[in-house]
Amino acid sequence: MDDVIVCRLTIKDGPWDWCSPPVHLFSSISARSSALHMGPMEPDSPLPNRLTHVSDKHPRCMLAEFSSMRRHRELCDVVLNINNRKIFAHRNILSACSPYFRAMFNGDLAESRQTEVTIRDMDEIAMELLIEFCYSARITVEESNVQTLLPAACLLQLTEIQDICCEFLRRQLDPSNCLGIRAFADTHSCLDLLRVADKYTQHNFQEVMESEEFLLLPVTQLIDLIASDELNVRTEEQVFSAAMSWVKYNISERRQNLPQVLQHVRLPLLSPKFLVGTVGADLLVRSDETCRDLVDEAKNYLLLPQERPLMQGPRTRPRKPTQRGQLLFAVGGWCSGDAIASVERYDPQTEDWKLQAQMSKRRCGVGVAVLNDLLYAVGGHDGQSYLNSIERYDPQTNQWSCDVAPTTSCRTSVGVAVLDGLLYAVGGQDGVQCLSHVERYDPKENKWSKVAPMTTRRLGVAVAVLGGYLYAIGGSDGQSPLSSVERYDPRQNKWTVMAPMSTRRKHLGCAVYKDMIYAVGGRDDCMELSSAERYNPHTNSWSPIVAMTSRRSGVGLAVVNGQLYAVGGFDGTAYLKTIEVYDQSQNQWRLCGTMNYRRLGGGVGVMRSPQTDNNF
Repeated sequence: MDDVIVCRLTIKDGPWDWCSPPVHLFSSISARSSALHMGPMEPDSPLPNRLTHVSDKHPRCMLAEFSSMRRHRELCDVVLNINNRKIFAHRNILSACSPYFRAMFNGDLAESRQTEVTIRDMDEIAMELLIEFCYSARITVEESNVQTLLPAACLLQLTEIQDICCEFLRRQLDPSNCLGIRAFADTHSCLDLLRVADKYTQHNFQEVMESEEFLLLPVTQLIDLIASDELNVRTEEQVFSAAMSWVKYNISERRQNLPQVLQHVRLPLLSPKFLVGTVGADLLVRSDETCRDLVDEAKNYLLLPQERPLMQGPRTRPRKPTQRGQLLFAVGGWCSGDAIASVERYDPQTEDWKLQAQMSKRRCGVGVAVLNDLLYAVGGHDGQSYLNSIERYDPQTNQWSCDVAPTTSCRTSVGVAVLDGLLYAVGGQDGVQCLSHVERYDPKENKWSKVAPMTTRRLGVAVAVLGGYLYAIGGSDGQSPLSSVERYDPRQNKWTVMAPMSTRRKHLGCAVYKDMIYAVGGRDDCMELSSAERYNPHTNSWSPIVAMTSRRSGVGLAVVNGQLYAVGGFDGTAYLKTIEVYDQSQNQWRLCGTMNYRRLGGGVGVMRSPQTDNNF
């Protein structure tokens, strides 16, 4: 009789212990023998006498054991001396992770024979983090360490960490820091980050020119910037003003650079009034012969149109701004006693409102945001019921689609914003209660998922994104208006209470303008408000600004082409279709047109002007 090999598996699973039935590995010795001598077999062969296993658990366990051995200094064969810190490690692990260490330990360098190796010009904390990454495959890049981690990763040739640091810095790009990030990327030859920072700077030049980093630029970098054809400016007057601000920031040393700088301002593209009244009248320009010649060249270009074909050059070439003009969209709301589905858009250049395709549902208290050049309308109330449906608008086709997954609960008076490519829906009410929960939408998966809830229930809440955080501002807890503010950190999935506003506000408008959060209007305990205030994230404090011309509850607030607009609302007596714009230089609001519809509780969004206007 053939021998039979039997294996019995015993598996312990907590309180449930059980034994499997016998497993016959081979029915006979001859079968086993033929299996052993049957020749080569494909790795993925489906034959029952072979099983290939690739463990996901093994590399994790091995890394964990290596880390434990390093912590206990077991079998460590090298000590890295960085400043006053000693880091124990294993040559094989370091060499496998870093080409720098592989060359050091595997060549004829003196360090290959040393048990202690001194590494100079390196931050010891950054080195500790990178060595720990080699053993754990885990690292946290943050504002406090990225400036030491990136050069250390470059030295050790840890390209994965270099890429992570550059991605972190890319996400931090802001008009106030983009020039510094650009210089940092240039220093460490991070070409992709350098290219992105260049584009960001050109695209946001109108805000960048007001930053301190801009005023501290070396003259060569200033010239490179203002000479770019891609500079995004409304008029060439802005470029001249920026150049003169840079010169006058340190006039004693930079006065000599004015002729060189002014050559890259396209003076022939200025308006005649500005060229004569501002440029030609400037004392620094008048006192320099080269500058006067540049002004005369521009005057000739403007005064002799018939000669312009012969006068073409770099200074007469129009810039190609990277940003098309922006448009303001007003979506849904409450008008004449009912929710409305109407949508209209405002073009600041023509100062007119045009009706667009309507939504499929009427929506008051709707949340509106722009994600990937598409306008999302989230939730709201249709006059009879609370909604969890979503609609999405494409400005290229002037059409709404309803193929977006609904939120997990009905929401009206909801706050909506975009952070890191995800759409967040914050608070609101569902017809039963005021909500504190928050969810976010991933357009790639067409799916909503819940994140940490706010510390306070909020309906009529305003939301804003600044510095990588999501702010929830004011609203009502279902009993009374709130002045409190909290902020969500997506990296920690945690809400933190911030400084409160000076005024309790529900159904307010808010927007990020020049690196601050502006909160306007709304309603307190007894009346609609016209007051406004702004939040400085660096000091965690609110300060008042001049009040709007009208009281506005249920107001929309948005930044369009660098201007802050307040749209519609309710003044306590009538629903409004007026809009007003904030002039920061004059510290005043002024009326600037009317919509086709009166709107209370409508949403607002800002989109780039479509490539063609035929669909409108």
